[in-house]
Amino acid sequence: MTASRSRGTVAGTGALVVRAGPRALAHIREHGLSPADVAAIPAAAGGPKGLALLALDRFLFGEWLPQAPRERVLIGASIGAWRLAAAMLPDPVAGLQRLGDLYSGQRYPRRPTPEHVTQVCRAMLAEMLGAEGEAILAHPHHRLVVLAVRGRGRLERAASRRAQAVGFALASAANAAGRSRLAGFLERVVLHDARDDAAWLRTRFDAFATHFAALSPANLPAALLASGTIPLVLAAVAEIHGAPSGMFWDGGLVDYHLHLPYSRLPGVVLYPHFGEHIVPGWLDKALRWRRARGDWLENVILVAPSTSFVAGLPNAKLPDRKDFKRYGLDHEARIRDWRRAMAEGGRLADAFAELVARPERFEVRPL
Repeated sequence: MTASRSRGTVAGTGALVVRAGPRALAHIREHGLSPADVAAIPAAAGGPKGLALLALDRFLFGEWLPQAPRERVLIGASIGAWRLAAAMLPDPVAGLQRLGDLYSGQRYPRRPTPEHVTQVCRAMLAEMLGAEGEAILAHPHHRLVVLAVRGRGRLERAASRRAQAVGFALASAANAAGRSRLAGFLERVVLHDARDDAAWLRTRFDAFATHFAALSPANLPAALLASGTIPLVLAAVAEIHGAPSGMFWDGGLVDYHLHLPYSRLPGVVLYPHFGEHIVPGWLDKALRWRRARGDWLENVILVAPSTSFVAGLPNAKLPDRKDFKRYGLDHEARIRDWRRAMAEGGRLADAFAELVARPERFEVRPL
């Protein structure tokens, strides 16, 4: 995809909103933004919301970042990890397009079992990776980090659906009382490129116990599947080769929008996100007072769709999992509207191209 350079935009009034931490903001004002500046790219969980970012991803990984090859950390959970894995295939533009086509094309009966949804998602990942999946682990510049969670306490051996429902209900109540209390139910699992030990995450930075395991051809599909395994919607992943034994679920449960200690990384962290705020965990979505802020984000540049962009999408919102219920068995209508949202995402790529070409035209807001 080649983004048009003809459409100027100002953050907040055009397609794109730009927010930055103080160190990143000073860098933009003095130097603008070059692909050589970017040391890391996070990608959030959020299910279908990520579809709107795929055109921007195609521009970033297909055109912009290759202008300045360097080692970069790509860290994601759930669909964010899937987006980054697709972007690391030998042809990132084709890989990201394939992911969008496969993800938007999901079809389920009215009440699918977790085992059925798991089968669909496993097949989707296999088709996305194709015969070239192992190339992700040998990418010359980028280093993938996939986030999942491992159950502990009531969730450590919760094999039955009922036991999981009870365990996650208790986990949700604990989280409402305090995010640190969720650590009694879930542990973070960091599955990282074997060439990079994710040293910036190894010094403990929050209440969650964290396990590390190197990605390999033997565990890459399971790691990606676990990272997107929504409790009670998909069956828990029972084993990830090289990781501690246990039951694994969606990394977004702990790291929904990836509030991580990015200030430990050198350079700029470029965060293409579907919202203007960073919510720490999936269970924090309804807790509006629990929004990420602080020193960890000082070198982060967050770019997100503006409210006016979202208002122009089908149903005046980003695609989301509720659409499966909204559209019911009218798969064609849902697929049509999701793919329209994907196509509209080209405006985000155009706006980002304008930002890096003419940063003085953009209002950059504090993060």
